[in-house]
Amino acid sequence: MDRSKDKKSVAGPPPEAGGAAAEARELAPEAVVGYLRRHPDFLNEHPELLTVLTPPAMRRGEGVLDMQQFMLQRLREELARARTAHRTLIATSRSNLASQSRVHAAVLAIIAATSFEQLIQVVTTDLAVLLDVDVVTIGVESAASAQPRLPLHGIQMLRRGTVDGLLGGERDALLRADMPGEPALFGGGAGLVRSQALLRLAVSEHAPTGLLCIGARKPGRFHPGQGTELLCFLAHSLERTIAAWLDLAA
Repeated sequence: MDRSKDKKSVAGPPPEAGGAAAEARELAPEAVVGYLRRHPDFLNEHPELLTVLTPPAMRRGEGVLDMQQFMLQRLREELARARTAHRTLIATSRSNLASQSRVHAAVLAIIAATSFEQLIQVVTTDLAVLLDVDVVTIGVESAASAQPRLPLHGIQMLRRGTVDGLLGGERDALLRADMPGEPALFGGGAGLVRSQALLRLAVSEHAPTGLLCIGARKPGRFHPGQGTELLCFLAHSLERTIAAWLDLAA
């Protein structure tokens, strides 16, 4: 009698084989098909599987779905979305870099002014070119009820409370995407303005509140939700420079 055969038959398959068999029973094709029928959105929720699945050969006929074409179309759509996002990111990065360069050039021009009069001329004349906009003015609040004009070009006298009325008590910037320019803010250049950036100028506790008004003829150049860090940096640089020329404490 061959006892080795009896021992072999009693021992059964090795543990690894038993586990593989159990897994095969759990993942039988019928079970997979049944699961997918119960979860028709499975591939929508796990699109990454389309890159590892082997598509069937292209066959067309009644009741036959071209899975290969479906997968290829899905991959094309995902690739198109990725390319669009990539181009958008590059365009945004270039735009931000260009804006940063313009603001830095504007700040350097402000601090390079050799007199207060030249500073005002730089802001109200040169900044429009440096920032690639159409109109730049400075508004200064006055305690008088009337609105007299300062003799300097580009300076607008504002009624007291105008800045807080526009920006509120907390904000330092207001962006308008598409609104005609107001003569009280932009003077004779108001007709050129469709998009605006209005920036608070808090020069000193001993000086009236001001407003840096930047206007562009292209609607949407400035718009709510746009970052204002660079514009506020420009306004703060102008505040400090004006305070230094007028010898005002911050």
